[in-house]
Amino acid sequence: MSFKEIFCQDKVVDILQRAFASGKWAHAYIFAGLEGIGKFKTASEWAKLLLCKKPVIENDFADSCGSCQSCRLFEAGSHPDFNSVYKELREFTKDGKGKPPPVDLPIDVIREFLIAKVSTRPTLSQRKVFVVSEAEKLNASSQNCLLKVLEEPPEYCCIILLCTRLERLLPTTKSRCQTIRFGPIDENRIVEKLSQMGIEEKQAQYFARLAQGSLGAACWWAKLELADADLYETKGKLVSSLVSYEFADALDLAQQILEESKKIAAVWADLDKATSKTDINRRAAKSLVQIIISALHDAMTLNVTPTKEAINFDQKEQIEKLAGRFDTEQSAEKISDCYKILRWIESGVNEKLIFEQLLLNLADSDTMRV
Repeated sequence: MSFKEIFCQDKVVDILQRAFASGKWAHAYIFAGLEGIGKFKTASEWAKLLLCKKPVIENDFADSCGSCQSCRLFEAGSHPDFNSVYKELREFTKDGKGKPPPVDLPIDVIREFLIAKVSTRPTLSQRKVFVVSEAEKLNASSQNCLLKVLEEPPEYCCIILLCTRLERLLPTTKSRCQTIRFGPIDENRIVEKLSQMGIEEKQAQYFARLAQGSLGAACWWAKLELADADLYETKGKLVSSLVSYEFADALDLAQQILEESKKIAAVWADLDKATSKTDINRRAAKSLVQIIISALHDAMTLNVTPTKEAINFDQKEQIEKLAGRFDTEQSAEKISDCYKILRWIESGVNEKLIFEQLLLNLADSDTMRV
């Protein structure tokens, strides 16, 4: 891949191109935006360009040459001056062997895989690049540990923090970095990509809308569908269930959703060996909660602007019934409850309890609230 192949992020590419042309790029960046919109790919291409020994410039557009020793090693995933930092590296820290996958990005990972390596000069290229994934999971200790490096980095160093939630970064962290915001991917481009993967048009349209601009999320749902996880069928049943279930049915429906979540997670784990099973379980559970949010959002929107295209366009009748069950204010309140549930999932709360609380909240009774 090259810079030219990064699509729907023209503004971001332009900022980085102008920085490279001037020779005055930042020592630290925050790439901010939704998950799955190209932040890591862009960071990788920027790193590859900074490390390249013979950059190619055509029509004022710079790109890595793809053929020098640096580019070859980068493509092989073995460049000595490129460092990808992520929370699962805790297993390889001094005291991390055997510990369960962390929720936060631990301070030990930052110390051993970033700070300790920053001080050594580049081995092959003139620069060193560090890309920190899921920077929103850096806890306060990890961020404070980073501050000195971010404030006074070696001249050969470039650090890129990939972040989906800027509000979780400390002001001191943000003030030491240049923030570049990534926009959502155009829905038509996502549909086109999913169609190329072999997804039927109606399903591709649904997954593209559910993803809300995240190509990465849509592609993973498409892979699950192609691997017979039956995510699309599950969403149809789930949306239909929301229309008519009562408070007394909440626990039974919660158990059904839990079983579907486990089924999806099992297929996901077979497709993604690099991610911990704990994180995959969270992603599967979050996907089902997102489906519920999409249905509630469609119902709320229908009560306000009936002409707006729905995410669940393929279940128009069910959405109309849901809009009749919950008015605009009720839908908004229940969507808020769902987002609280998403935060519970991120915090590692027991999934059975999560789905039970979710379904109890969504029932007509107000006897239990989050």
